[in-house]
Amino acid sequence: MKSGLSNPMVKIVFYAILILWGISVIYPLLWTLLDSLKNNDQFFRKMPWSLPDFPLLWSNFSYVWREFSFGDYFLNSVVVTIGSTLLGLLLSATTAYVLARYPFRGSTALFLLYIASMMIPFSLALIPLFFLMNSMHLTNSSLGLILVYASTLIAFGIFVLVGFFKSLPKELEEAAAMDGASYFGIFFRVMLPLSQPGLITVGIVNVLNIWNEYIIGTILVNDPKHYTLPVGIAMMQAQMQYRTEWGPLFAGLLITIVPVLIMYMFFQRQIASGITAGAIK
Repeated sequence: MKSGLSNPMVKIVFYAILILWGISVIYPLLWTLLDSLKNNDQFFRKMPWSLPDFPLLWSNFSYVWREFSFGDYFLNSVVVTIGSTLLGLLLSATTAYVLARYPFRGSTALFLLYIASMMIPFSLALIPLFFLMNSMHLTNSSLGLILVYASTLIAFGIFVLVGFFKSLPKELEEAAAMDGASYFGIFFRVMLPLSQPGLITVGIVNVLNIWNEYIIGTILVNDPKHYTLPVGIAMMQAQMQYRTEWGPLFAGLLITIVPVLIMYMFFQRQIASGITAGAIK
């Protein structure tokens, strides 16, 4: 039996849909780039989606970076994202390994509890979370954001990684134990490297979520020195008050978007292979 894609008409429709989908994704990014190179006069004198006039205002990027402290916001986002992702991966991987390889009474109920926690809207916990973090003197600090973000990543990491650890042959653990490896040695030197596709998939999903997170960053941080990029963009618009500088605002958005795009370009194969492997396992 021939596959559906062997039909020329089906192929044309299929590729047309892919092209339209690609345009719908690329156009907003291109529009953001073009608008970041304009001044307010070009926005009001022409249509917002028109091409920018020459010379292009690349100075909008340096203006945002310097005048609105986007350099500090960018560094804060990098520190918080890397710290919370690594901590979240460590906690979720160790927990998933124990649940998958060393079942105990109540381990299934504990796993289901972790999964059930993903269904609870996080907005319900914002008020008690603020009072908890405030009582621990962890508001207005990057450490507080790292701990909160890492705790929100554990359930999803466990959900993905339990399947990876269950699929690994038990003979690998037995061989490592016969060679004298401890429990920690077996986990960190044997099992963790073998679960790399799952770790990469979970890590990238977590990076995307944390990098773009706004609500928790707004509630737990009101000191500009510790703002992340999403909060910094909102504060930038608020500082402009009655006259929004659209060019610099779009430049700030682009500064926020570009690191995520670069990361996805480098790790797209690992993301696809990790998701596929997780689905099969």
